[in-house]
Amino acid sequence: MDLFNEFFNIWIKFFFLLTPFFSMSMFISLSNEMNEQEKYKIVYRTTFAIIVLCFSLFFFGNAIFSIFGITLDSFRIGAGSLLFISSVKMVQSENKPQLSNLKKDFAVVPLAIPITIGPATTGALLIMGAEISGTWHKIIGCVALLFASLSVGLLLMLSTTVKKLIGQNGLIIMEKLTGLILAALAAQIIFTGIVNFIS
Repeated sequence: MDLFNEFFNIWIKFFFLLTPFFSMSMFISLSNEMNEQEKYKIVYRTTFAIIVLCFSLFFFGNAIFSIFGITLDSFRIGAGSLLFISSVKMVQSENKPQLSNLKKDFAVVPLAIPITIGPATTGALLIMGAEISGTWHKIIGCVALLFASLSVGLLLMLSTTVKKLIGQNGLIIMEKLTGLILAALAAQIIFTGIVNFIS
């Protein structure tokens, strides 16, 4: 039961870090003129790109910190601040990228990065990867990260159905709720970094 709770806690953090409802809203706008087959191809490639990027960040956090001589707590404060700013913009609906003049193939850029995995998410993934220690905990973290990435892919796959169920206003509410959750997570990251840095 403890392992399941640990898995769920890590999965839910990763899931909201990937801003699923914001990504879904952008996907709906970008794929508005596509048929179902074209949409599915985009979703498959986007999900694969998300998985590759997430695991790269998750595993190379400590190496990056060592190369640049940055302590984990210093990075917590910096990345947490960036995540907080990003979450505030999401709540205020100010982080919508320009969708004009985009190529038809938007699976990796801009959908996977920077819409799903932006600068703030990148920093948070580096921190969470560096925080999780021990072989068993790393395995749980990897499985949770994989499930979170696949969950985002599934949400993109079902985006049309989800939008019909909750409507445009419901989608906006979910985006703002994601922003609030990210703000709380950012505050926790910053507070942990400050406490550890002082002590």
